[in-house]
Formats: sequence, structure tokens, C-alpha cells
Amino acid sequence: MTDHSHDEDEHEDELEDEDDELDDDFDLSGVAPAAAFYQAPEGYRSGFASFVGRPNAGKSTLTNALVGQKIVITSSKPQTTRNVVRGIVHRDDAQLILVDTPGLHRPRTLLGERLNDLVRTTWAEVDVVAVCFPANEKIGPGDRFLVTELAKVRRTTRIAVATKTDLVTPEQLGQHLLDIAALGVETSTEWAEIVPVSAVAGDQVDLLSDLLVGLLPEGPPLYPDGDLTDAPEEALAADLIREAALEGVRDELPHSIAVVVEEMGLREGRPDDKPLLDIVANLYVERDSQKGIMIGHKGARLRSVGTAARKQIEALLGTPVYLDLQVKIAKDWQRDPRQLRKLGF
Repeated sequence: MTDHSHDEDEHEDELEDEDDELDDDFDLSGVAPAAAFYQAPEGYRSGFASFVGRPNAGKSTLTNALVGQKIVITSSKPQTTRNVVRGIVHRDDAQLILVDTPGLHRPRTLLGERLNDLVRTTWAEVDVVAVCFPANEKIGPGDRFLVTELAKVRRTTRIAVATKTDLVTPEQLGQHLLDIAALGVETSTEWAEIVPVSAVAGDQVDLLSDLLVGLLPEGPPLYPDGDLTDAPEEALAADLIREAALEGVRDELPHSIAVVVEEMGLREGRPDDKPLLDIVANLYVERDSQKGIMIGHKGARLRSVGTAARKQIEALLGTPVYLDLQVKIAKDWQRDPRQLRKLGF
């Protein structure tokens, strides 16, 4: 594996003209009922549920816990999730498709506005919206803003999930649940359920799955058995690279990193029992100074990011990976409509 950066002329750092199509729109048009895959038993349910909440409310961790495998990146940095990713929970009695959205927030950039639009579109198209309230944080203005916005969406069933219950005492959790109920009254929101959960400890994750399934309509499965997500592998790899990059730079540039996988494919001429997946990816930052931070002294940081990302991609896809990772500059991409489009937003 190599992880290396190339200093290039500024005009070469401009993004390619082709669109990198990441699956970041919630679109049901491409979903075919899976009745063709197998006959669903009597009373089988299938449908979509979306986790929403303030940034860093535990939505991605909960999605991974329910699916049973890591399909969504998690980070201590807020605003980690940028693409809507569907995680698929297969049960004997149901298929639950989880839609993980970016955290709704007051936007400061064009990127922020587009992420918020994505959240609202998703709310209107799913069967259940589960609002996540971390138990270790008091309910605040951000939660009120979110629930008030959600109240404008009609017909969608709402439940409240108290996340991160492993971080509080029983007394604190009790008060938190009362506060969630009070917020519902205050915003004229009717909670179909209020359930405390710890995705990290595994507490009540199965109960949450049962509650969500009970709120789905009856119908055949929508995806083949065994599928865990419908996100393209390129998008999953890009997200895992970005996660590794975020952990490397702490608070220095949490929102300025974007990753595009330019090429991805099995290396030709390898024996079937020794495959190697070649991935060429560009890691974009907004300024020269950020490029230096990302590369690190003599390339040390970029190498560690590449190693961490490669291991995660190998674990997810089950294939050895050769990762060619380069750092490029896309000036002020978060505020530039053209650059946002090239980066898949």
C-alpha cells in the first residue's frame, strides 16, 4: 500500500469535470420490491425508518448496532455524516431499512443548507422518524428547533430515542425521559414511543428494532437477503477514508475534508484466491495550510490515515486493499456550488 501526496500546480488541483455520483439522494425510484427474491410470510412488514437528531446524537452508532455491522462512519466530530446511507436490517418477520441523515443544524455554508434540505426531504418519505436525544446532554434549543421543524411534516410517525444511556445514572435518565415527553407536549408532537437505548452497551437495541418494525406497513422485502446497505462501495470507501482523516486532525479542520474515490477495481492478473483491490482516492482540503496539516511531517500523518482507512475498508469489503491516497486543494469548496457538485453534494 502507498499513501502519498503530490504537490501540483493550482490549476491541476481544480476538480475534474465529470460528476462523481455518490448516492446522496433519498430516492425510492430505484428500489424494486423483492417479491422476486422470495415469498414473504403472512404479516411480513417492510419499510423505511430515519434516525434524526442534533449532530453527534448517536445516530450512526445506532444504525450500525441495528444492522450488526459497521456501514456508517462514526466520529467524535459533529457533522460526520454527509450522505444518506440506507442500512438494511433483515429479520424473519420484517425488513427494516434505516436511513441515516446528516444532523440538522443552523447552516453557515451552502453545504450546510444542502444537507438540511436532504434531511427534510427524507423525513417526508419514510414510514417512521426516530428522533435521537443523547441522555448525557440536556435538551436544548437545537432539539426544540429540530422537533419544531419535524412537526411541519405530516403523516410520518415519530418516536423518541434516548441514546447513550450507558453514560448517565438511572436518576438522570428518568429526568431525561420526562424532558423528552415535555418537549413533545410543548411542540404538539405526539411520540408513538419513547425508548432509552445504548448502542455501545447493546441495551434495548433489539427492543428498538421491534418497536420500529411494529410501525412499518405490511409488504414484501425491498432488498435481497444479505444486502446490508445500498450505498455504492466507492461511497463507503470514501467515507471510511474521511473518518480516518477526521480522527487524525482533531479540531483543526473537521468540516474542510472531502474524499472522492477516483478509481476502484480488482487488480488484473491476480489469482482468484489472492485478490487485491486497487483504490485511488483524492482527499480534498480548502487551503495550502490545511494540506500541510493533512500530510504531516515527512508524510507521517497521511501514512497513518491511509493505514487506518485501508484496514477499515478491508474489514468491510473482505478483500485486501492497495490504497493510493493523495491530498489536493479545492479552494473554499464548502461555499462553491460548482465544487460541491463535483464532490457529490
